[in-house]
Amino acid sequence: MASGRIGDIEFDAPSDAVARALIGATLLVDGVGGRIVETEAYDETDPASHTFNGPTKRNAHMYGPPGHAYVYRSYGLHWCLNFVCREPGHGAGVLLRAIEPTDGLAEMRARRRLEDARILCAGPGRLTEALGITLAHGGLRLDRPPFFLQAAAEPLEVLAGPRIGISKAVDAPWRFGLAGSRFLSKPFPRGTARALK
Repeated sequence: MASGRIGDIEFDAPSDAVARALIGATLLVDGVGGRIVETEAYDETDPASHTFNGPTKRNAHMYGPPGHAYVYRSYGLHWCLNFVCREPGHGAGVLLRAIEPTDGLAEMRARRRLEDARILCAGPGRLTEALGITLAHGGLRLDRPPFFLQAAAEPLEVLAGPRIGISKAVDAPWRFGLAGSRFLSKPFPRGTARALK
């Protein structure tokens, strides 16, 4: 991966730009996954980010090279998958919140023990369970197996609005979603989202 780019996605860019660019991209982990429909951006200048108070053992991968995975345990319950962006040494990343499952549905259903494709990957914890993400994926490059990442083939209508599930910097419009998708973790509340061209 040269200069932080994977295909048409530039990872050595601000996290909000990367979060938006990822909408519609195809993500597969060992051949299982689908289309990214929801993301959130985080940056070291952002009080809601794991990197706001500086480097730790837990967030070390987020300071690494762009285009790598950062995985952490949320509330001691489930893993969350983030894509590192910006330049090395700047703690920034994009949380994957939801994908539309398209590949390896049987495997995802077995891992999640449910049938409804709409909620297989609708939320960060559901997504990682369906894809089989663990802490072992932390620090891995996104342009090499087990990951496969490909940008959307055409421009899509993307919504931007406040992030969810956080208590700090709640008004920052750094949550991005595919307009009209039924696979989002939660709908964008009326009046809180704007369409991006």
